[in-house]
Amino acid sequence: MPSGLIALLDDVAGIAKLAATSLDDVAAAAGKAGTKAAGVVIDDAAVTPRYVMGLTPDRELPIIWKIARGSLRNKLLFLLPAALLLSAFAPWLLPPLLMLGGAFLCFEAAEKLLEAVQGGHDVAQEALVTHSSQELEDQKVSGAIRTDFILSGEIMAIALGTVATEPLWEQALILLVVAILITAGVYGVVGLIVKMDDIGLHLAERASSTARAVGRGLVRAMPILMKILSVVGTAAMLWVGGGLIVHGLHEFHWDLIPGAIHHVAEGAAHATPMMAPVVEWVVNAIGAAIVGLVIGGIIVAAMHLFKKH
Repeated sequence: MPSGLIALLDDVAGIAKLAATSLDDVAAAAGKAGTKAAGVVIDDAAVTPRYVMGLTPDRELPIIWKIARGSLRNKLLFLLPAALLLSAFAPWLLPPLLMLGGAFLCFEAAEKLLEAVQGGHDVAQEALVTHSSQELEDQKVSGAIRTDFILSGEIMAIALGTVATEPLWEQALILLVVAILITAGVYGVVGLIVKMDDIGLHLAERASSTARAVGRGLVRAMPILMKILSVVGTAAMLWVGGGLIVHGLHEFHWDLIPGAIHHVAEGAAHATPMMAPVVEWVVNAIGAAIVGLVIGGIIVAAMHLFKKH
C-alpha cells in the first residue's frame, strides 16, 4: 500500500512537473510570438490615441476602455477561432495570408508617408464636424475597433506563424495569452499617453517646484511624443510588413531578395564582430523596410491610378 501511494505521488509529481514545463513553454512561446508582432503592436499604440482627440478629457478613458473591449472581442471571438481553424485544416494558407497582410501594412505605411509629404490632414480638426457628443464618440469607437480588427488580425497571424508547429491546444493557449496581454499592454499604454497632459497639468499646479517643472515638461513633451510614435509606428509597419513578404518569398523558395538581404546582413555582421548580432538584425530590418516601402509605394500608386479612372 505505501509503495502504491508513493508510486501515485510520483505520478502526480511527474504530471505537475510536465504541466509546469508546458506552461513555461507556453509563456516562452507567447513571449516570442508577442515579440514577432511588436511592429504591429507599436503601430496599434501609435494609431489609437487619434480616436480620442477632440473629445472631453472625462470621456477619454471610458472610450479607450470601450475600444479595448472591442479589441479583445475581435481577438477572442473571431480571430482566435479563425486562426485555429486555419492551423488545423489549411496551414498552407498561412504564408500567402501573411504576405497579403504584410502588403497591407506596407500600403498603410506608404500612404502615411505620402500624407506626410503632401501635408496630411488635421485629425483634431475633423473632430469639429457637427455631431452630438454621443454620435462623435460612437463614430470614433466604431472606427477604432475596425482599425484594430485589421491590426489584431496581423498580430494573431504573426503569432500563429511563430507557433504553427506546436500542438493545437498549445497554439490555442499561446494565442489566448498573446491576445489578452497585448490588448492589456497596448490600451494601458494608450491610456497613459492620452492622460499624460492631464497628469502634467495636475503636477504643474502643485506647490513643489520640482513637481511643477516635471508637469510642464510632460505637457510640452506630449506633441513630441505623438510625432515620435507616428514615425516609429510607420517604420515598424514597413519593417514588419516587408519582413512578412521577404519571409513568404523564402517559404516559396523565391530566394533572390531574401538571399540578397541575408548576404548583406552577414557581410555587415562579419565586418563588425563586436556587435555582429545587433548589426545583422538592423541590416535585416532595413532590408525588409526597403522591400516594404517599394511594395507599399507600388500599391499606393496603383490605388491612386485606379481612383483617377
